[in-house]
Amino acid sequence: MIQKSYTSLLCLALTISSCSLLPTKKVEIVSKPLEIDIMQPDLPRPLELTAPQWWVVSNARIANPCIKRVQDDGSMKRPKSCLKEDTENPEWPEGYTYLDQFLDEMKEQNNGEVLFVGTTIGDYKVMSEDMQELKRYINQLGEVVIYYRTVTAPSEKVNEK
Repeated sequence: MIQKSYTSLLCLALTISSCSLLPTKKVEIVSKPLEIDIMQPDLPRPLELTAPQWWVVSNARIANPCIKRVQDDGSMKRPKSCLKEDTENPEWPEGYTYLDQFLDEMKEQNNGEVLFVGTTIGDYKVMSEDMQELKRYINQLGEVVIYYRTVTAPSEKVNEK
């Protein structure tokens, strides 16, 4: 019985101490940064915005000045009055207005058809403010992309660009 107790005690001591009788191996902990290769997104293509053409049309008469003539002193001046043939635009009828000119240009550009599209000053202001807001958003989005590209790019590649 005592022999069984000693044997049990010996087995228990070996089990508890497990590998403590073997020499320990020194574990070396080294920390060094790992360079992670992150795919860089392409920058967005720059916008090419074109301003719309707006027409302001009125019934105001268009001045049709006389052609400049060389004076006796060598200077170029317009006479105060002249014949219709001596004006800059002799094809314009008497009393030709900006509305007439606009209608003629539109008929020429659109095969004789005329179509008016109008807006109010308030609506134009709203459209202008919306365009500015769109530009602001796009600029800020571009700054975010550039920021992340700079932060995540390896330092050598950032300096090359």
